Amino acid sequence: MPQQFERKSSSRQRESAQQQEAGKAVHAMSSAKASEQAEALDSILDDIESTLESNAEEYVGSFVQKGGQ
Repeated sequence: MPQQFERKSSSRQRESAQQQEAGKAVHAMSSAKASEQAEALDSILDDIESTLESNAEEYVGSFVQKGGQ
């Protein structure tokens, strides 16, 4: 009986370790994806900023409704 308990405990510890490793891998992938998305967003914001610096009035005017639009 004690040997069976030891086997179950050992297999639970292995499963727990595997789950922890899987969790770390998922976290690493999520972090990498988040970094990529942050870089893409920064690029878009930089484009908007440069547009506003060069011709803010024209850019804002393009969003103003004229007449019955």
